[in-house]
Amino acid sequence: MRNLAVFGTASDVGKSIVATALCRIFSNAGIDVAPFKAQNMSNNSGVTPDGLEIGRAQIVQAEAACVVPTADMNPVLLKPNTDTGAQVVLQGKVSANRSARDYFGNTVPWAEAAFKSLANLQRQHDLLVIEGAGSCAEMNLYERDFVNFRTAREADAAAILVADIDRGGVFAQVAGTLSVIPPQDRVMVKGVIVNRFRGDATLFDDGIRILEELAGVPVLGVIPYFRGIAIDAEDAVPLETIVDPPGSPDPDKISIAVIYFPHISNFTDFAVFDHYDKVEVHYLHHPKHLNGYQAVILPGSKNVRGDLDWMFSLGWDKRLKEYRRSGGIIAGICGGYQMLGKVIADPHGIEGSAGESSALGFLPVETVLLKEKKLFNTKGCLFNEAIKAEGYEIHMGESRLVGEGLPLLQVSARNNLPSADTDGVISLDGKVFGTYFHGIFDGRGFREWFLHLLEPGFVADSSLQDKDYEYDRLADHFEKHLDMDAVYGIIGRD
Repeated sequence: MRNLAVFGTASDVGKSIVATALCRIFSNAGIDVAPFKAQNMSNNSGVTPDGLEIGRAQIVQAEAACVVPTADMNPVLLKPNTDTGAQVVLQGKVSANRSARDYFGNTVPWAEAAFKSLANLQRQHDLLVIEGAGSCAEMNLYERDFVNFRTAREADAAAILVADIDRGGVFAQVAGTLSVIPPQDRVMVKGVIVNRFRGDATLFDDGIRILEELAGVPVLGVIPYFRGIAIDAEDAVPLETIVDPPGSPDPDKISIAVIYFPHISNFTDFAVFDHYDKVEVHYLHHPKHLNGYQAVILPGSKNVRGDLDWMFSLGWDKRLKEYRRSGGIIAGICGGYQMLGKVIADPHGIEGSAGESSALGFLPVETVLLKEKKLFNTKGCLFNEAIKAEGYEIHMGESRLVGEGLPLLQVSARNNLPSADTDGVISLDGKVFGTYFHGIFDGRGFREWFLHLLEPGFVADSSLQDKDYEYDRLADHFEKHLDMDAVYGIIGRD
């Protein structure tokens, strides 16, 4: 079979979710399929079973494909830590910090590493679903772009183009993309998917005809906008996420505020709460009175001291101290946990200029950023309790208790190796806690402990199903609206 590349007319048109759906469709059809994305730019990452770091989207796609995620599936990961720079994770491990100018000045070594991983996957699987990055027609970067058509050429892949009709201008998206890419790349495009359609699809019949005339290739499907299928978002906080919603929290719901840092990471830590009718999550960028919120969470950050300075500059520290005095519950995940402590030291300049910052002081914890990143899949339970907790750790920091506080978690295993360590800290009054466990709310035990902490006697009303159920729902949705005979024809499968 010929490999299949999923390219976009722009960023956030739905490439990741299309690739995820195709991975599950092909897997359900008995094909040995795996995902691949040569370079991902995202602070939403995860840890493979062998303790390496890749983009969260490729872990999701591997799960959908029913294969074990590996670093080869996302060999280059850029994690932005400033407006113009990023940490480069190469084949699962931190390689360097680079400015955008330095990184794009010479992409040859990154491309060589990516294509080595591509070759590994091609030897191991019958079919690859290759996700592109951003727009596949960024002409100012075209010669340095190894993620889109260069990867397709390397993999001998046919390409399908995804356009987002919800944002408007779908004809210009498709026609403009195909008009500017070189002819040798244009012939690789074998079809178009129109994504995120709202309303009566029959009203777009003329649109399909016009698109096919403009593109010279078939429209493989018009995919209706969907809600309620629990698939992790791709690489950034989704565009539809409302930041700083107007009005006050709903008094009939458990309301959770998540501070929206400039360098927020692993925002999917809180997606699980979307499946509770009685729980609402508000992302807050600008400081406001926190009356009415049952909890405030400080999420992960790719630039902890920078985001801490941002909080102080806007006055978030004063709002959080008021909330703490009022008896509010405050939690921190990874970088947010570090901010809840007393001091964060970066002696090696890992995330910026070397130095030390005073933190919020809500937990008796001091943190030092080290040169070696810690990458673990971790299991444990609440300290001295039988409530299970699990997640994954991605952090440069090492935190130690320096005053009165209790461990939050007893760790039983890291990367499947036994451990007798502890993680996190909870204040003596039980109102403030922090942990390095990303994904900790995904586990039912810890999640319901947390919700009961916010509202004693809380009765769960979650519609959440297991992941395989959700991947199958996604595949069913796409199969209903895709011409799968045409898709199988493109990859050469009878």
